[in-house]
Amino acid sequence: MAPEPPLLSMSGITKSFPGVRALDGVDLDVQAGEVHCLLGQNGAGKSTLIKVLSGAHQPDTGTIHWRGEPVTLRSPIAAMRLGIATIYQELDLVEHLSVAENVHLGHEPTAAGFVVRGKAAKASTAALLKRLGHPEIDPARLVGALSAAQQQIVSMARALSHDVRLIVMDEPSAALDPDEVDNLFRIVGDLTADGVAVVYISHRLEEIRRVGDRVTVLKDGRAVAGGLPAESTPTREVVALMTGRNVEYVFPDRPATQPQGTPVLEVQGLARDGEFEALDLSIQPGEIVGLAGLVGSGRSEILETIYGARKATAGQVRVDGRALRPGSVRAAVRAGLGLAPEERKAQALLMLESVTRNVSVSSMSRFSRAGWIDRGAELGAARAATRELSLRPDNPSVPIRTLSGGNQQKAVLARWLLRGCRVLLLDEPTRGVDVGARAELYAVIRRLADEGLAVLLVSSEVPEVLGLADRVLVLREGRVVHTAPARELDEHRVLDLVMEGSPAS
Repeated sequence: MAPEPPLLSMSGITKSFPGVRALDGVDLDVQAGEVHCLLGQNGAGKSTLIKVLSGAHQPDTGTIHWRGEPVTLRSPIAAMRLGIATIYQELDLVEHLSVAENVHLGHEPTAAGFVVRGKAAKASTAALLKRLGHPEIDPARLVGALSAAQQQIVSMARALSHDVRLIVMDEPSAALDPDEVDNLFRIVGDLTADGVAVVYISHRLEEIRRVGDRVTVLKDGRAVAGGLPAESTPTREVVALMTGRNVEYVFPDRPATQPQGTPVLEVQGLARDGEFEALDLSIQPGEIVGLAGLVGSGRSEILETIYGARKATAGQVRVDGRALRPGSVRAAVRAGLGLAPEERKAQALLMLESVTRNVSVSSMSRFSRAGWIDRGAELGAARAATRELSLRPDNPSVPIRTLSGGNQQKAVLARWLLRGCRVLLLDEPTRGVDVGARAELYAVIRRLADEGLAVLLVSSEVPEVLGLADRVLVLREGRVVHTAPARELDEHRVLDLVMEGSPAS
């Protein structure tokens, strides 16, 4: 008896864009009911491959078989009709529509040829949310009012509203806290138990052993390994395949002594009603201070308030002794503050512009004379800043949207290097960034601090905070519950503090 063919088989897939060969003969097969992990550095071809699988891109050459039969995925709708759903890292939900409307968008329930709204759509959505273990989400609630974790559940419900047999999950845990990640893995287990296949993309290698069955590794548009057992393949081997070299998980060395001198950033009694309580904080030149806490603890809100993107309800921010006008980003930038926000595509980047314009946008007065922009000077300055960070490709004229996530993040940092900022605010600086690029970013952040920059860092990954920061403030429910040198803390201690709370020290 012949063995069952794979649910999905992609063979010899190639895809080129102007000047870039994104996929170069990639093979991928996925069995029904398995979690197949797709790994690779930013720029390795993962995003292009899943866009081919979702019907968003057409391959130049290669074949796709679905349940043993050749298919052509001419559009996302064609892929969905076959049973292939994709949940992207940047969720494509409509915030001003309800949960039920988002779940059934494009295929609303019908009866006798007429679209059925109201009770039928809500009942169907409620059943899907219950299947996903989240019956508390109200189908009538606006999606824009939900948390990031709840919005992800809505995206999964939308996928399951079709007769889906394969779900692609792109960095599904990136914005989740540990409990939410556990729930995500439970959902994945339930789906695969029902025979649904999952293609799981993550930069968090520790997740692969927990959730994956097999692993395919991409590098420079090629599959350098396929079908590796997720549980037994050593992490060091996976990293070497992804990067072409061995990468140690070692953070840059801290200075032997703590930075001394007049604080460059001082925060006194800073607060925003309903988000975080009175915060006192100072950072010396050359010091990295980390904020550790769960999602919702006020971490990002603190950074955005210091930067002026949110207006404080109390307190003051000083840079080099001078008070900043509350709620003014312009004043913050002029004083020497730079922010790399968590949602870089939505909040930091001009996605239709070049790398050059994204790097120079906060320093345009340097290149503008009498209303004219010196394009050559602008390009030269952007090239120097991006080369300092080893941004790839080494061509600042390309559109920023063509870069991988890690290189887009480098472009944001290059913007503030060009501006000559004094204080760098980093919110999830390595979110969606691969192992090799993380190591580069860690080295860059430490080097900038060693050169006198003050850094305030937020990260959901406690090891990252402890590995990079000189000093750590632990947050719980909008208040600081503990402050200590990073050397005196470990991951378990920080997690105990953020979960249980502790008197401020």
